[in-house]
Amino acid sequence: MKIILASGSPRRRQLFAQVGIPCEVVVSGADETISGAPDYQVRELALRKACAVQRLVGPDDVIIAADTLVYIDGMVLGKPESPDDAFAMLKSLSGRCHTVYTGVAVLRGEKEILFADTTLVYFRELSDEEIWGYIATGEPFDKAGAYGVQDKGALLVDHVEGDYFTVVGLPVAKVAAALREMGYDPWRRG
Repeated sequence: MKIILASGSPRRRQLFAQVGIPCEVVVSGADETISGAPDYQVRELALRKACAVQRLVGPDDVIIAADTLVYIDGMVLGKPESPDDAFAMLKSLSGRCHTVYTGVAVLRGEKEILFADTTLVYFRELSDEEIWGYIATGEPFDKAGAYGVQDKGALLVDHVEGDYFTVVGLPVAKVAAALREMGYDPWRRG
């Protein structure tokens, strides 16, 4: 049995390495066009990614896929398309609380575990200079909501209520529980 991470996210790969779970990466290329409630969106997109990869791997392999989004004021904030877009997103988060949703799909054969986790993130009040300084790092452009809490974006955050790893993009403790249900022991060596 192999663990297959259906994600091109370097942060998700780093989280697997951090907890000592070896995995292979297979990027899904699944269609990510979707609408609906945020928890539905992240679960459905995670499932699409996992199903797309399941066709490419062995029948006994465990596929894990995830999707993360930022939600505030009834709007989903995806990845910014330009510096001005990143600025608008970060300005809307400044001094406020928003919700980060991460959906996870874990598949093995016919068995499927699907869930969404949420975490509240509170931003400090940010000056325009701070926002532009952060944008200049280049970090915002491959991240939902235009920030990464695990990098320099940590300087924007006052505090988090919930699972920090959900904000990074993979609630690792819940993923480990799903892996156990699929017959994989995350504590095993080698």
